[in-house]
Amino acid sequence: MKHRPTVAAIAATAAVGGACAFLVPAASASAAGAAPSAAKTHTLSVTSVQVSQVAYDGGLVINVQDKDLNKAGRVTGYDLLHVVINPKKGTAAINVVFETSGGFVYGVVAGSNTGVMRGKVTGGTGAYVGATGTLLAKNLNKAGTKTAVTITYRT
Repeated sequence: MKHRPTVAAIAATAAVGGACAFLVPAASASAAGAAPSAAKTHTLSVTSVQVSQVAYDGGLVINVQDKDLNKAGRVTGYDLLHVVINPKKGTAAINVVFETSGGFVYGVVAGSNTGVMRGKVTGGTGAYVGATGTLLAKNLNKAGTKTAVTITYRT
């Protein structure tokens, strides 16, 4: 099959990029009882490491679970990616959910076989209700199982 290498590259990118860690400490939310204030911008950087992957529909639909690590190598959260690959275009549409101590963060990412993915934060629960922003994920290894993620969001 001619699309196998492309599918494998996208899957690896998605698996790693899925590790997009929207791992935001609950402390970033407004203090209880504080008066409403202007939106604040936060930037997070994590390393996402693949824990498991399951492929469906001949490998064109992939679910990936990652653990997200801080600079000290400690787990700060987990994420789940649902990846749908388009082998003709060499792209992937990725829906992501990040579990953190402050709630869930939702996002969408456009994957490609370049090893770099860009996406946006679309909302969340708990401390992330109404969150919007962007994310950038870059593969750190050829297998695509380790990804550097930078998330910039506003609440």
